[in-house]
Amino acid sequence: MQVSQFFDNKLLKKYNTSGPRYTSYPTALEFNDQFNQTDLIHAIEESENRELSIYVHIPFCHSLCYYCGCNKIITRHREKADTYLEYLAAEISSRAALFTGYTVKQLHWGGGTPSFLTHEQITLLVTLLKKKFNFSDELEMSIEIDPREIELDLAQHLFDLGFNRLSIGVQDIDLKVQQAINRVQDTDFIHQFIREAKAVGFKSINIDLIYGLPHQNTDTFTRTLNKAHEMDVDRISLFSYAHLPSRFAAQRKLRDEWLPSVDEKFALMKLAIETLCGFGYDFIGMDHFAKPDDELAIAQKNGTLHRNFQGYTTKGNCDLLGLGVSAISAIGSSYSQNVKELNSYYKQIESKQHAQEKGLALAEDDLIRGEVIRELMCNHYVSKKTINDKFGIDFDDYFSDDLPALSTFISDGLLTNTDEAITVSQKARLLIRNICMTFDAYMKEQRNHQRFSRVI
Repeated sequence: MQVSQFFDNKLLKKYNTSGPRYTSYPTALEFNDQFNQTDLIHAIEESENRELSIYVHIPFCHSLCYYCGCNKIITRHREKADTYLEYLAAEISSRAALFTGYTVKQLHWGGGTPSFLTHEQITLLVTLLKKKFNFSDELEMSIEIDPREIELDLAQHLFDLGFNRLSIGVQDIDLKVQQAINRVQDTDFIHQFIREAKAVGFKSINIDLIYGLPHQNTDTFTRTLNKAHEMDVDRISLFSYAHLPSRFAAQRKLRDEWLPSVDEKFALMKLAIETLCGFGYDFIGMDHFAKPDDELAIAQKNGTLHRNFQGYTTKGNCDLLGLGVSAISAIGSSYSQNVKELNSYYKQIESKQHAQEKGLALAEDDLIRGEVIRELMCNHYVSKKTINDKFGIDFDDYFSDDLPALSTFISDGLLTNTDEAITVSQKARLLIRNICMTFDAYMKEQRNHQRFSRVI
């Protein structure tokens, strides 16, 4: 892989518009309240999958990170989690009854901060999930960790419960940056915790990094990248900070003059990609890096990488069940989402035993376009014959109104469109969202553009 191909500044600036990250197609903005419990049950019955991935949302955080756009609740009162777990247990019991024919292959806890929970609360939740669902012996079990409020013994406790993957929020190690985003943490402790997690037996450890944060520059971010290399983690998620203060109130605390300029942000991105690839990581999708022997890297090489609401994954053959406030599910040909506000979540669990608020039954056109977008996002290649055979269409005829819009990408050398396939070039890796928008029927209606972050 020639990393230098990714960085044509003229093209990057030309195409640096706003657009979806395509963790789903259609995106969650298209969900509606017409989709109900009966529709979900029908989707389960009609689904061809009998393997399940479960996502559990733990919304609590001890303190507010000013950059964050996640659905979270800031509190120092751990007892609030006891109440939440009681309602979550009711939802788990209700939902589990609908999935008795499924085998759970993957379990992921996100937030918020799942490590907000005490050892006892974590044990309680794991025990309940394993009691209610049929878990595979080859279960992939992962959890997101905030390193600021934990002790080293958490690694052993999680591993003993069956967790085998960790994701740790690092973001940046520079103190000035950390102070600006209200996330001061001990880098040496993080490194020590990673060593402890490896020692007890974790098979995969990811860290998150963000570029475009206040006061970042190439010198400070070089130190962050070098420290990530020292930590010797299996995966690194590299995210672009999306400054959307109109949507996320906490971001209003971050002054515009603190943020890198467009050119400076490009330089940070370029530095990160070149450095991480130089360290031997494979560049996965548009924002992940993995060691060459990692499952994600292997899946990308084999053309079997998948993408869902949790990001890039190897579990493309699983339905996804989301549990907890705001959690999203993808079952068969449907999407659904729980209520986003905690008190509403509690009230609905009490009245209906589930928290589903809205969703979408996918039309055939959604399925076809979703497949094309997913192949582009994951594997940068779409076989027209494969799409034709799967859906009984003629690709060029079906997309006759869309394909002319590829001409600008073709003339810029970003992709080729032949009778057999659409192939995305290496230099378009960072612009894959733009290419995918060509096949997005909802984007053509010019709705919700302001709700999306810039592609870089």
